[in-house]
Amino acid sequence: MEKTLIILKPDCMNGMHAGKTISRFEKEGFRICACKMIQLTDALLKDHYSHLADMPFFPNIVEFMSSTPVIVLVLQGENAISRVRTLLGPTDSAVAEKGTIRGDLGTNKQENIAHASDSPEAAEAEMKRFFADSEICSL
Repeated sequence: MEKTLIILKPDCMNGMHAGKTISRFEKEGFRICACKMIQLTDALLKDHYSHLADMPFFPNIVEFMSSTPVIVLVLQGENAISRVRTLLGPTDSAVAEKGTIRGDLGTNKQENIAHASDSPEAAEAEMKRFFADSEICSL
């Protein structure tokens, strides 16, 4: 069983899509191993998006991602990382196919409903960034 981190972004929260999005993950057989609502800080966002911190659009990411509290989840399931990313669809919601979460609910490349870990290494680092080991269960 593999675990992956999901952040339900501000557009998901503001659009009242959190329940629909979580339900779609559960319908695909993913189990929720950790869940909390948090307000993302500048420091946490700089750490999480460190690979983008020097880009000119980084302040826009920080402004968007800190605009409202978000829900952070750890999901568990067979091949969770690749399956979650397939279920979400491409990062740019404008080109995501209908039937994917982003294709059905997202707007564009930034307002794309959710962040999902893209590799086992990223999932491990991201889970540690947002959760203590004791907050993540194994089902």
